[in-house]
Amino acid sequence: MIKRELKVNLKGFIIWTGTMLVLLLLIYMVYPSIINGENGSKVDEMVKAFPPEILKAFNMDIAGLDTAFGWLKSEGFVFLYLIVGIYSCLLGSNILLKEESEKTIEYLAALPISRRKVVIDKILVSMFYILSMIILLGAFNMIALNISETPDNAQLLLLSITPIFPSIVLFALGMFISTFTHKTKKMLGISIGMVFAAYILNVISEMGKSVEGFKYISVFTLADSRWVITNSEIRPIFAVISLALCAGLLLLTLVRYQKKELV
Repeated sequence: MIKRELKVNLKGFIIWTGTMLVLLLLIYMVYPSIINGENGSKVDEMVKAFPPEILKAFNMDIAGLDTAFGWLKSEGFVFLYLIVGIYSCLLGSNILLKEESEKTIEYLAALPISRRKVVIDKILVSMFYILSMIILLGAFNMIALNISETPDNAQLLLLSITPIFPSIVLFALGMFISTFTHKTKKMLGISIGMVFAAYILNVISEMGKSVEGFKYISVFTLADSRWVITNSEIRPIFAVISLALCAGLLLLTLVRYQKKELV
């Protein structure tokens, strides 16, 4: 079952990861020309024109855009969180549902395996691909930045780990919600909407004390890149919360899928 799932989901993993690697490569190739000479001063002027709340939301008050590493710590990781989050949520929302939409559920039902094993195998394969994507992107950033400049590798390593926390929760949430429907198209919109809503709430929460409470309902708060940049450490509490939320949602998925009427 695991070999089958690895093969079935390999194409999607290659497309998503390959696209991200190409985009990052292009950025690292072009960025030096953007920040050199007059362009660099224009970027500084543009950044100074932003309100302090916007600068804080994108970490631009603690990470300058004068280097590629500075860009990665600000806009770069925002982009990375979104892409890995969308991939994870879509993977979770579709990995069970596609068996119904592609009419392969009858094949699985004919095999001498329980629904519980089906769900567990799909979870293991999904986690493998999510972690593989994060590791590959982190390794690429590490290599590319060390070729072009001298980044803080310890800090970069910690930042590269942070996408794991929101991504596994989004995966588990997507998988759990998928047990309430039979339509993959419906879950596509829900999954993307959840990721962007969580991201927007996280950005808004950085714009003042009156809206700070929004961070408690956004999974992207779990990444906490701002803390990593300023303290060069990951807060263990966020790792614990991420694992607890993921485990709880996956347990609920197992319970729900056992009772779900498959079509």
